[in-house]
Amino acid sequence: MIVVGLAALGGITYGLTKLKPAAPTLDRSTAVIETVKRGEMIRDVRGNGTLVPEITRWVPAPAEGRVEKVNLQAGVEVDPSTVIVELTNPQMEQQATDADFQVKAAEADEQNLKVKLESDTMTQKAAIATINAQYSQAKLQLDADEVLAKQGLVADLVLKISRVNVQDLANRLKVEQERLAVNAKSVKAQLNATTSRLQQLRALAKLKRDQAEALKVRAGTAGVLQQVSVQVGQQVTPGFNIARVADPNSLKAVLRVPETQIKDMRVGNPVTVDTRNGLIQGQVSRIDPAAREGTFEIDVALTGPLPASARPDLSVDGTIELERLKDVLKVGRPAFGQAQQTIGMFVLSPDGTEAERRTVKLGRNSVSTIEILEGLREGEQVIISDTSSLDSYNRIRIR
Repeated sequence: MIVVGLAALGGITYGLTKLKPAAPTLDRSTAVIETVKRGEMIRDVRGNGTLVPEITRWVPAPAEGRVEKVNLQAGVEVDPSTVIVELTNPQMEQQATDADFQVKAAEADEQNLKVKLESDTMTQKAAIATINAQYSQAKLQLDADEVLAKQGLVADLVLKISRVNVQDLANRLKVEQERLAVNAKSVKAQLNATTSRLQQLRALAKLKRDQAEALKVRAGTAGVLQQVSVQVGQQVTPGFNIARVADPNSLKAVLRVPETQIKDMRVGNPVTVDTRNGLIQGQVSRIDPAAREGTFEIDVALTGPLPASARPDLSVDGTIELERLKDVLKVGRPAFGQAQQTIGMFVLSPDGTEAERRTVKLGRNSVSTIEILEGLREGEQVIISDTSSLDSYNRIRIR
């Protein structure tokens, strides 16, 4: 009996050494299980970013000055006439005042010149009237002397003197009339010169006033005030960017996409932008040619209506559609596999109580779906959650 017992004990021990280790158990509630399906698969990638205005205007400082008052802060809606910042420049204000006084002095000079020229013209006309009267009298005297000369009552010398007197007055009258005509042209020229000078001073005064008025820096366009880059008391130089105004109706989305997902992206790909308060449809309008910190910037032109919450610099998420694959075998994207790889996946048995590791060849991937090239059949269930802790087992139990 001792020999039989020892033999039985040895047989049991040998049998136990030949047994395979028990399959580990996986709690179904902790696993993500997907069913293999066949149909259309939309390849897309995701990126996050912000809404950026396409039309942005920097408001520059019109001249050197000191910031006297900041009327508005970022986030306020403005129109072209809204005063954002008020500057002071005593020198410019004094120049505007001086220019106004110069205009008033020029206006007084113009009025004085007009009076003087009118007086000179009246004097000239009076002289012409006097000579004309003398000429008429001399003409009458000549007519009388000619009548008397025919009767022998007037000497020939007197008649000649009358004729010379008439001719002299006629010449003087002609000269004075020509002088009056020339004087009229001179008056017109002097008035034109004075008027031109006055217009020049008025234009200069308007320029100086506009420059002084421009110290009240206005938005210049309608939109949302995005940035005010000055403070009260700050000294600014001409051209310094005081504020930035953006048109909220001309927004685009700028998304950042990992460089590993950029190779199949093209300009024109459809995009759905999620503002977290609504979805906006758009399409890729530009792809940054170079990566920055592992991502590419993608510009998305928004073609759909903007929700009321859309604002510049609003954080958004975007889903970019790369292509649509017809009639492909697909499953949810596993946590441990990438596109164009061959991996091991646990496939559930028909009753769902066990799962067996199987070699699966993956194809093209999307955000949440991946193409199956080999190793799985339609309708099978697979575990797509992380099973790296079970890599040493080919079979597991599901409870």
